[in-house]
Amino acid sequence: MSDPSKDPLLSGYRRFRAEHWPEAHAEYETLAEKGQKPHTLIVACSDSRADPALIFDAKPGELFVVRNVANLVPPYEPDGKLHGVSAALEFGVKVLGVKRIVVMGHAHCGGVNAMINGAPDVVADFVAPWIAQGTPVVQHVAETVAPNELERAAEEAVVRLSIRNLRTFPWIAEREAKGELELSGLHFGIADGVLTALTDKARFEPLG
Repeated sequence: MSDPSKDPLLSGYRRFRAEHWPEAHAEYETLAEKGQKPHTLIVACSDSRADPALIFDAKPGELFVVRNVANLVPPYEPDGKLHGVSAALEFGVKVLGVKRIVVMGHAHCGGVNAMINGAPDVVADFVAPWIAQGTPVVQHVAETVAPNELERAAEEAVVRLSIRNLRTFPWIAEREAKGELELSGLHFGIADGVLTALTDKARFEPLG
């Protein structure tokens, strides 16, 4: 059995209870009593270096976060099969009533790198077919940009793909058309901590 005193999760929990909980417990009690009402749903990568709650300095209850390899949103497919991302979108939009959906990519994304160079053989069961949905757009980018720009351009292209796929969900497209729901794309630079945003320009633009 591992030594509990050296467990990083338990150490973090102890810091949370000692340093954060005394000031935050009333807020958590309110959330427990009244339920959550997040203003934004974020589709982000599972990468441990790009945590939306940290990046946006969010309080409990503010963000409904969906994380997966390469921040991908599959197209709308109500076929009765298991769709984790789509289920989270449906719950966030229809039940929680979020007002914004953000797709946030990030620098040095392993999933996007696998779209460029191929997934390792050891992840053939799930990762390879999952990232395959983004491979065509990444291959197109590879034909249009210089090699030194490919990684970043591909990461932005995957965000754009997820935004397009969000609009295939009829209840998302309908709410966006009515001005009840905003869709936006972001990219987080791990080394510099800079957020850039999807605009009508060819490349993402720094936020003001």
